[in-house]
Amino acid sequence: MLELRLMKNQAEPTTSPSSSSFMGNKSSCGEQLLRYGNTEKVLIGGLLIILTVSTICGNLFLVLSVCLVKKLKQPSNYLIVSLAVADLAVAVVVMPFVSITDLIGGHWIFGQLFCNVFIAMDVMCCTASILTLCVISIDRYLGISRPLTYPVRRSGKCMAKIVLIVWLLSASITLPPLFGWAQNINDDNVCLISQDLGYTVYSTAVAFYIPMCVMLIMYYRIYRAVKISVAKHAIAFPPRADDGVSYVSAVLKLQREVKEHASVTRLLRNERRNMSVFKREQKAATTLGVMVGAFSVCWLPFFLLSTVRPFVCGVRCSCVPLWVERTLLWLGYANSLINPFINTFFNRDLRTAYQNVIYRNFNNKFSASSMQEALKLQNQT
Repeated sequence: MLELRLMKNQAEPTTSPSSSSFMGNKSSCGEQLLRYGNTEKVLIGGLLIILTVSTICGNLFLVLSVCLVKKLKQPSNYLIVSLAVADLAVAVVVMPFVSITDLIGGHWIFGQLFCNVFIAMDVMCCTASILTLCVISIDRYLGISRPLTYPVRRSGKCMAKIVLIVWLLSASITLPPLFGWAQNINDDNVCLISQDLGYTVYSTAVAFYIPMCVMLIMYYRIYRAVKISVAKHAIAFPPRADDGVSYVSAVLKLQREVKEHASVTRLLRNERRNMSVFKREQKAATTLGVMVGAFSVCWLPFFLLSTVRPFVCGVRCSCVPLWVERTLLWLGYANSLINPFINTFFNRDLRTAYQNVIYRNFNNKFSASSMQEALKLQNQT
């Protein structure tokens, strides 16, 4: 009996929880579960709840505004709605499960069957958001480079087909692990996307690197078009002069330019149209620059880590510290919160719709409360 007890005591350390790695991976990965105190859980949980709820409210409000306001029901806003739907899906079907998993230290508690479904939803929604940003950059560039022909071709059916293609391409990235090419890492405690080298290169290229390159190219072309427009407008307008001689020469030069046109009205109309195109180019360059900048800051660190990880750690586990992975993952999710605010800030129609909805609700509540108070005073008297 004494020998049996000694053998049992020697065998227990090999199966102790301290030697288990994060999410059921092998001990060679070197990852441990994150352990939070009660205060840390409250702070982290509160932060994740605020991020999730804010993302839901921002994107839901944007979708409802476009669907309910008649002026916003335009084909050009289909892509904005698609982006908001993708970001809303990230907040509804992805963020809550990741939040719970992080708060309990990293264990996957939702079962093996739901693991593949969760990974498919996560990959598809995030990829749809990124690809939609890419298509928006192309749409902005075509609207600037072809101001007369492209808006006519941008019909509702055309934009609906583009949105459908974006979502189908996003779904195609989720299919290989479900049909045997690259199996997800999935057991009682772990739920990790496949670390197969070929699938990692394919998925990261389609979901991030190619869209990012396209967005950068589109932004550069729009920026170059704006610079050319600035140069043209600097030449077109006569210089301001301080003395009478230069002022007279400037007036004579303007008169010569007017005579070259058929009429003064035509000259003013062309100038007005050029100024409108110029302002639209500037606005598109600014909006796209902010979107590309926010997108790169949020997603670039995560995808760099995801690309390098299987080559460094192998295809069976992850050797990256858990807090690094989770921080970069939530930084990427934060892009879904930023997108609706960027679109609203740079879209005057959306801002007006928001202001009208908020102002109308405030007035209705204020009127209702005032009416109730007036009735109470009348009853008292």
